[in-house]
Amino acid sequence: MENSLDQWVMAAYAAGSAGVRRWLADVNADAATRAKLEFAAEQWLAAMHPDNFLATNPEAIRRAVETGGGSLSDGLRLMSADFARGRVSNTDDTAFEVGRNLAITPGAVVMRNRLVELIQYRATTPTVGARPLLIVPPCINKFYILDLQPDNSFVGHCLAAGHTVFMVSWRNPGAAEADLTWDDYLRMGVVDTLAAARAISRSATVNALGFCVGGTILATALAALAARGERPVASLTLLATLLDFSDAGPLGVFVDPATVAYREAALARGGILPGAELAGAFSALRPRDLVWNYVSNGYLKGEKPPAFDLLYWNADSTNLPGPMYCWYLRNMYLENRLREPGGVRSLGEAVDLAAIDVPSYIVATREDHIVPWRSAFASTRLLSGKKRFVLGASGHIAGIVNPPARRRRSFWHAAWPARARAVDADAWLATATETPGSWWSDWSGWLGGHAGRKVTAPEQPGNAKFPPLAVAPGEYVKVRI
Repeated sequence: MENSLDQWVMAAYAAGSAGVRRWLADVNADAATRAKLEFAAEQWLAAMHPDNFLATNPEAIRRAVETGGGSLSDGLRLMSADFARGRVSNTDDTAFEVGRNLAITPGAVVMRNRLVELIQYRATTPTVGARPLLIVPPCINKFYILDLQPDNSFVGHCLAAGHTVFMVSWRNPGAAEADLTWDDYLRMGVVDTLAAARAISRSATVNALGFCVGGTILATALAALAARGERPVASLTLLATLLDFSDAGPLGVFVDPATVAYREAALARGGILPGAELAGAFSALRPRDLVWNYVSNGYLKGEKPPAFDLLYWNADSTNLPGPMYCWYLRNMYLENRLREPGGVRSLGEAVDLAAIDVPSYIVATREDHIVPWRSAFASTRLLSGKKRFVLGASGHIAGIVNPPARRRRSFWHAAWPARARAVDADAWLATATETPGSWWSDWSGWLGGHAGRKVTAPEQPGNAKFPPLAVAPGEYVKVRI
C-alpha cells in the first residue's frame, strides 16, 4: 500500500509538471516573457518535488524510523548551520582550505595592485618556452578553479607542458573597492599584469588565456590596446567566453531594461553587488541539482554533503563593485554592444574586436547553461587571425576542468576552413570529429607552437623590479564573504 501511495504521488507530480509545461507552450508571449515564465515555473516545480517534503519522501520517513528520529535531528542541525551561513550547503566546507589542499601549486605573488595579485608559478621543467602564459580567470569566482588539487590542476598541466605561467588573482571587493569601474578591471587586471609578465619573462609578447567573464575582460582590453597600436599577445585562448551576447542562455531571464535601470539607480555610483546574490542566481539555473537535492538529502535525511572540491569553490563567492557590474550588465547583456565595432569605449578607445589579429583557440562546452556553445562559437566571427574552435562535453565547469589523466568525456574539433571568417556553428559541428578524452591535450599541442624558443627555466618567480611579495596563492584569494 505504501509503495502504491508513493507511486501515485510521483505520478501526480509528473502529470502536474507536464500540464504546467504544456500550458506554457501555449502561452502567446514574446520570447523574453516566455523565458521568464518558464524559468519561474521550473523554480516552482523544483521546489514542489515530493522529495522535498517529509510526508512524501518515503526514504526520509524510513530513515527517521530506523534512527529513532536521529536523522531528523541531524537534518535540523544542518539546516540551522545553513541558515547561519545564508546558503544551502552542497559540500563539506571543513574538508578544504585554500593554500592547504586547494591552490597549492608552488609560486609567488610578484605584483599587487588595488584589484589583483599576479602569481608566477615555479617551473617544473628544466626548460620553458620563452613566451609565458598569462591566465585571466573570471572575477565573479576565485581563480583556483584552475588550480584545485594536484590531480586536476590546469595550472599544473600547463607547467608540465613547459610553460611559465602567470595567474591573475582578483581581489574580493569590499566597501573600499565599491567605486571600481569596468575600465579599472581592464587596466589593473589585464594591462598591468601583461606589463609585469612581459617584464619578468623579458618577452615582447605573451600567450593570453581568459575564462568566462575573464575572457570578456581580456578581449576587451586587447582590442582597446590594439586601437593604441599595442599588441602585447601572440595568441589568445578563450574558455567558455561570451563576446556576442545575442543568446546569453538562461541568465538572460535576469536582464531586462527595468532590472538594469534599478541596478544602476542603486549601484552605478558606488556600492557592492553581494557575491551571495550572484551565487544564488547561478544555483537557480539548476535548482534541483544545486539546491533542492541538498535540502532533501540534508534536512530530511540528515546526510552531511560529501567533500567535493569543485562545489567548495562554487560556494566561495565574490562580490562585484556596483559601477563595474552595472556597466557590464548594460553594455554586454542588455545592449550587446561589444560585438559592434566601436560599440563600446574602454580605456579611452573605441573597441573593435576584429583588431585582435592573433591565432585564437576557442573552447565551449556542449551542455553549458551559462555560456551556450553556439554563443561562444559566435566569437569566431568577431576575432581576426587563424582560429581553432573546440567543443568539449559536459557543462560550464566540468567540461573545462577535465584533466587528461582521468580519461573522461570527449571533445569535438574540425579543421577551420582556409580564409574563412564566418562559419555556421551547426555546419561546423556536422563536420567535427569526436575524440575521447580531454581538450587539454589538444590545446597543449596548439599552444606549444606559440611558446617560442626553449630557454632555461627561471630559478624563482619575479625579478628585481617585481620581487616576490608573498607565497602563492597570495592573500586576495583567501578573503571570503
